[in-house]
Amino acid sequence: MSVAAACALSQQEQLQLQPPVKAMRRGSRQSPEGGEEEEEPPPEPPAWDREMTFCTERRRREPQPQARREPAAAAGTAGEEEEERLEREHFRRIINAFRYYGTNMHEKVNRTERHFRSLPVNQQKLLPQFLVHLEKIRKCIDHNQGILQTIVNDCTHMFENKEYGDDENGKISPASTFDMDKLKSTLKQFVRDWSETGKSERDSCYQPIINEIVKNFPKERRDLSKVNVLVPGAGLGRLAWEIAMLGYTCQGNEWSLFMLFSSNFVLNRCCETNSYKLYPWIHQFSNNKRSADQIQPVYFPDVDPHSLPPGANFSMTAGDFQEIYCESNIWDCIATCFFIDTAHNVIDYIDTIWKILKPGGIWINLGPLLYHFENLANELSIELSYEDIKNVILQYGFHIEMENESILTTYTVNELSMMKYYYECVMFVVRKPESSI
Repeated sequence: MSVAAACALSQQEQLQLQPPVKAMRRGSRQSPEGGEEEEEPPPEPPAWDREMTFCTERRRREPQPQARREPAAAAGTAGEEEEERLEREHFRRIINAFRYYGTNMHEKVNRTERHFRSLPVNQQKLLPQFLVHLEKIRKCIDHNQGILQTIVNDCTHMFENKEYGDDENGKISPASTFDMDKLKSTLKQFVRDWSETGKSERDSCYQPIINEIVKNFPKERRDLSKVNVLVPGAGLGRLAWEIAMLGYTCQGNEWSLFMLFSSNFVLNRCCETNSYKLYPWIHQFSNNKRSADQIQPVYFPDVDPHSLPPGANFSMTAGDFQEIYCESNIWDCIATCFFIDTAHNVIDYIDTIWKILKPGGIWINLGPLLYHFENLANELSIELSYEDIKNVILQYGFHIEMENESILTTYTVNELSMMKYYYECVMFVVRKPESSI
């Protein structure tokens, strides 16, 4: 299956997504914390006044023969119905988390105010601006909630073959601490991917990957539109978008609905630079040098997401990387950034990458090894050292073409904070030999 067959993109239509339920049960990073066969040509880009399109793909089940398989077919139907129920339940849970944000944050600020008022009066008088500052935070919360509500307003229509609809009464329920932490982390992703503030972080994480793509697939020797690049763990889509901007056919893949809802908003709803703002640091009550740092706004997007060149081939898929990508010898390049440690078993990722890369294709990786499932009960987690991962990569048959074990970078860092986490990342470029079958 070619890239176009899997998910052909025209950059101006409406995003539609359909994630498998397995993909929606995974964690998210919190800081710190194409084949050459003949195919139908991709559709012509629609008019410029259309919206940007993402297409998605989920893993297809093998068709079941109808004759003499009634019991199995019935069981399959029941399983599908249960899967759809879980998908719908998960979808609504994430929508609810977006809507619950304001309530959650106001409870935090109200608790802070109660603690302040419990101080002796003479101590309260020493801090005449404290309550004024809390009022400013409350206004920032309301602003963030407005953006989050806008993000989820049309999420029920995002999916290619489904409309989940709203819950029965639209009631907002308390969200879990886990979901609220992921939502707050997602707000910081806007900084990393789509703000001027995040440029230095993108320069350290994304630019080395882009440089290797350009080096290995120069426009002087290749038709860039025929170079198929896959970016698993695409987050809010900036790295994949930048690759598509250069003329490559690029597809991003993401499994987190927090990320997918937000990338849909940026790529489909934002068409003027710095037209929106967020207050991503208001959740941080510790390690602030100045009170004003906590309510510092960040503006996004720093570029017009609709400025892709005419005919650009850029798409996004929603779902589990290992489930969606199962066709052999499709991709010229796979670019992973802060991704491989999201695996339960990183060897499974390596196995998938080896399978779907074309012979002669390259895998570019940059990131740390902060294994996401290491401390989660009842979750399989295999934590390998880089030395072990490298040995596995070599045993699969990859050839190492570039390796740097010391790239210093951050992940959704708050430059104003008194506490910052830095990762000393590994970057490598490995090639699948031309002789691979």
